[in-house]
Amino acid sequence: MNIYEYISIGAYMALMIGIGIYSYQKSTSNSEDFLIGGRKMGAAVTALSAGAADMSGWLLMGVPGAMYFTGLSSAWIAIGLTTGCFLNYIFVAPRLRIYTEIAQNSITLPVFFENRFKDKSRLLRIVSSILILVFFTLYTSAGMVSGGKLFESAFGLDYMTGLWMTSFVVVLYTFLGGFLAVSLTDFVQGTIMVLALVIVPIVAISEIGGVGETFSLINDKGDKYLDLFKGTTTVSILSLMAWGLGYCGQPHILVRFMAIGNPKDLAKARNIGITWMIFTVGGALLVGLVGIAYLMKYDQTTMLTFDNSKTEAETIFIYFSRVLFHPLVGGFLLSAILAAVMSTISSQLLVTSSSLTEDIYKAFLNKKATSKQLLTASRLSVLIVAVIAVLLSLTPKDSILNLVGNAWAGFGSAFGPVIVFSLFWKKTSWQGALAGMLTGGIVVLSWVYANHDYKDWYEMIPGFISSVIAIYVVSLLTQKPNQEIDKEFDEMKAVMKEN
Repeated sequence: MNIYEYISIGAYMALMIGIGIYSYQKSTSNSEDFLIGGRKMGAAVTALSAGAADMSGWLLMGVPGAMYFTGLSSAWIAIGLTTGCFLNYIFVAPRLRIYTEIAQNSITLPVFFENRFKDKSRLLRIVSSILILVFFTLYTSAGMVSGGKLFESAFGLDYMTGLWMTSFVVVLYTFLGGFLAVSLTDFVQGTIMVLALVIVPIVAISEIGGVGETFSLINDKGDKYLDLFKGTTTVSILSLMAWGLGYCGQPHILVRFMAIGNPKDLAKARNIGITWMIFTVGGALLVGLVGIAYLMKYDQTTMLTFDNSKTEAETIFIYFSRVLFHPLVGGFLLSAILAAVMSTISSQLLVTSSSLTEDIYKAFLNKKATSKQLLTASRLSVLIVAVIAVLLSLTPKDSILNLVGNAWAGFGSAFGPVIVFSLFWKKTSWQGALAGMLTGGIVVLSWVYANHDYKDWYEMIPGFISSVIAIYVVSLLTQKPNQEIDKEFDEMKAVMKEN
């Protein structure tokens, strides 16, 4: 790695730690401040934090690589995700923000489920907490593995060195500043990501000779690269679009909506968030597409390598960062990949530690815990989850990474329908919510690991649908009138009208 790249990456990491130290001074009063920022986040921080937490390293490597390899048909997943994100802002975000406060100021999803459905059995809290702890610990581990491999492939450092550097910085600023540090670093990371994904394709197109020349070269390579439907089927398009269903069930994204200071700011956050997403996802798609033209014109040798290996094609952003820019600027652009990885790790780490603190320690081990005890438990939880994740990352196994690869569908199917029903149908019972949660998760796992002839269908589709059916049917069989829920629903609707 060039000395200038070291300087850029070092400056980026120092900035992240500096934000952690600043946030430490603002997040030491109680666990609500540490875990949810005291519900004081502004629109811009909420929007970019949610976006950065959502988009991991796949945005700067996986999406450009797929676009380079298969052309515009890879854009369907981006269309599905953008649509799902927009609908999540419209229908879920405002109701969730209002209702979580009405429901005894719930600051985690398991607590909200228990309070919303008046679940005296505590099964909803236990089951949802277990799902979060297991899947997000594995998710966090996979992010740390990505950080280690990024340093290995992009910067020429040893995997273990990269793993420890990534883990140390993320754990330090999360441990110090909690939700505020995670949100502010996500804001900075989201800004770096969007700048990088706008700058790289613009400079590359300029080097090639303009938009016309760029698309002429792409077309010369093959008509499939500019055809949105080439090589697709109805099943593949629906499966890619179905990724958007997962947004309403992702705890690390939903917690951003719960933390915004004023529900009225969610409209502004939506506009900022969707604009950010269009530029970043669109930029990532362009990086891969423009890469075809650039390599055809200037670098036939690398083109042959990329054409024969999808893994190699995923480094097209790294390639551009090094051939088009001064190493100091290139280092800044490379830090965008690290930013994508770190933002997701820190968000998952915090959600997991919050579940450990609020849903297990406070609920079952120390019901009378003071604010200081809960704050201490929150920080210790960050360390506990981080240690487990790092240990899993030392010898990464395909079985773990494959399980994590399905976590989006798992959370989307287990939590998504429950969230939607909890906010829109007051007759949903706790038994129905539990049935939907278990059904969605089990169907996803069965779809992935059982042998059948329908593997082409993304597991989110059967998982989400089966969860919806289970919630509706079981709720019809078990629902009972509850004046407290009726009152809360009416209060939520009244606040919605005011906003």
